[in-house]
Amino acid sequence: MSLSKEDYLDMFLKMQRIRDIDMTFNKLVRRGFVQGMTHFSVGEEAASVGAIHALTDEDIIFSNHRGHGQTIAKGIDIGGMFAELAGKATGTSKGRGGSMHLANIEKGNYGTNGIVGGGYALAVGAALTQQYENTGNIVVAFSGDSATNEGSFHESVNLAAVWNLPVIFFIINNRYGISTDISYSTKIPHLYLRADAYGIPGHYVEDGNDVIAVYDKMKEVVDSVRAGNGPAIIEVESYRWFGHSTADAGAYRSKEEVEEWKAKDPLKKYRKYLLDNAIATEEELDASVSQVKEEVEQGVAFAQDSPYPDLSVAFEDVYVD
Repeated sequence: MSLSKEDYLDMFLKMQRIRDIDMTFNKLVRRGFVQGMTHFSVGEEAASVGAIHALTDEDIIFSNHRGHGQTIAKGIDIGGMFAELAGKATGTSKGRGGSMHLANIEKGNYGTNGIVGGGYALAVGAALTQQYENTGNIVVAFSGDSATNEGSFHESVNLAAVWNLPVIFFIINNRYGISTDISYSTKIPHLYLRADAYGIPGHYVEDGNDVIAVYDKMKEVVDSVRAGNGPAIIEVESYRWFGHSTADAGAYRSKEEVEEWKAKDPLKKYRKYLLDNAIATEEELDASVSQVKEEVEQGVAFAQDSPYPDLSVAFEDVYVD
């Protein structure tokens, strides 16, 4: 697919942004800065950025509990995100949602979701709206591997297929549902094969740490779905470096397995690609790294300086007048 230098650098910047923000959050959890449960996207940056880069701001996404990567790639305000995880009033959800309820509607991010498989049916509803109103927009439901064993996945895919809706079910297969290896809970070798049962296309990216491979496949599928050809499933293989959440030490995985995947670092892979193909210089990439470092520092400072919500607003935004 044709990409400009600006595109290539934008993807690098966003991958670096995801990495640095989540590494910072990992430290802040231990200082009591972050309120509530947190799930990190470290190691899965290419999967999120490659997929999101093929979308427009008007296209809609629904993410899952491990949604920092897609949320950041979709352009959420960084200061607002830090404030949200800190439970501050200036957060993107007024400090009430935390890590698993991040949204920026103006960029088409309709929210992360703490319910496993909770975004599938919402995505189908949003896709029905796009079809009914003939907007030309598509919807993407992001999930992990184990969520595909939820009933909501099968019901949603079936309905989307029957109604020929403009929705993509994007699975980031990091092989573990908390501590359960996907091979223990799923008989088929690849999750995209489930598309056959619903009469829709299934697509696979073996190296989900290759941002260009993810983008190329996503762009191909996005173009097809936007053209009115109905829904599709995409599965990409990646890996989370940390445990399932901040409460999980990841003892069920061997050190050798984790190190093997860290050696496939998507950021290092992409940086090498950009340099080897003379797309960017060391100085340009270092400038992006410095920019992200400054953004993170400013985001943390903004959250630290922000007030906590007043108790008087506890029941606001609960009911619709």
